[in-house]
Amino acid sequence: MERRRVNLGGHALWGLTYNGSYMPPTLRIRPGDKMELALKNTLDEETNLHVHGLHVSPSGAADNIFLHIRPGQTFHYSFQFPRTLRAGTYWYHPHTDHTSAAQVAGGMSGLLVVDGLQQYLPANLRHITEHVIALKDFQLQGDAIKTQGLHIGAPTHRTVNGQLNPVIHIRPGETQLWRLANISANIYYRVHLQGQKFRVIAHDGTPVDRIWTADSLLLAAGARFDVLVQGGPAGSTELQTLPYQTGPGGNLFPQATLATLVSAGPSTSPAPLPTSSFAPAVDLSHATIAARRTVVFSENAAGTKFYINGKQFDPNRVDIRAKLNTVEEWTVVNESNEEHSFHVHTNHFQLMSINGRPHQSHGLQDVASVPAKGRFVIRMRFKDYTGKTVLHCHILNHEDRGMMAVLDIEK
Repeated sequence: MERRRVNLGGHALWGLTYNGSYMPPTLRIRPGDKMELALKNTLDEETNLHVHGLHVSPSGAADNIFLHIRPGQTFHYSFQFPRTLRAGTYWYHPHTDHTSAAQVAGGMSGLLVVDGLQQYLPANLRHITEHVIALKDFQLQGDAIKTQGLHIGAPTHRTVNGQLNPVIHIRPGETQLWRLANISANIYYRVHLQGQKFRVIAHDGTPVDRIWTADSLLLAAGARFDVLVQGGPAGSTELQTLPYQTGPGGNLFPQATLATLVSAGPSTSPAPLPTSSFAPAVDLSHATIAARRTVVFSENAAGTKFYINGKQFDPNRVDIRAKLNTVEEWTVVNESNEEHSFHVHTNHFQLMSINGRPHQSHGLQDVASVPAKGRFVIRMRFKDYTGKTVLHCHILNHEDRGMMAVLDIEK
């Protein structure tokens, strides 16, 4: 981890990097793998590493966000992933209290892919071209990427894999796998591909039990979708983010072009795409509920302090104690006038309802946007791992200003 000049849109800017790159390596693993990673901190402040969405131990030298890696220190992480780890798209970033937004906005975020998603596709689609589409944004301050005094709704530059409006190539009729990931610090994306539909095969690193289609996909802060895209007639079209308003007290994110899709070359007959069942279903609808809880997101009138159940984050306080191998039902209530991007570590959850209306999610997820002055209900099974972990708003400005709580999973 180091501060250095990076080239963004033809400009040399000071940014925060992994291995010297604004868009760092995509790490690839398989279920059952062990990943050892040495993290050398050359910054002038503390940092650490979180592997977002991964079902792995939250303790010791694994996905432990309570670690503080001091300037000049090298820490050796060791992640032992279970063989039951779900295939899909995840990401990694710092998770230090009070500085997460600054470090991620400065450039420190990258993708992590768990291989194996293609096993659920028909044989003729298991070797298709794959693109990671990492969505990162940066604000400018002189000759540097802005990290302090970040305003969520301020003008920003949206990049795909660290590039401004890159070209993505596809052949007419060709099927590709796109891994869409919002790895920005604060902003939302409503992704749309002109003239096309997305066929969703995984959400937040979890293969869906039934493929569904969408004209646009809302990627709240931290969210990911794996989708199938087919090339249209020869020509070009735009991958866009559409206007999105996060509530009367939130932000209006304007429309912007993210990338240009160019369809060219020898055409091929479009392969029939799966339209029904996909991966094995995981359904907690009929699970025995060990506890029911209410989690309340709120903020002060000035929007400078954020709370969960009326309290700001304290790493030395346990806010929720859950039992291993049980299922709990949480009602997440948003008392503010803006959406919040709810995220919980270690275990995925099933979104059951939004504002009282049943929700068909087709799988588990680790991020969900709770509506302004609204609520949703989730169910979550605590599997495999004990220890202290967290739940929080993944709008990192909000997390850093208090909107995070400690969850302790006990035997």
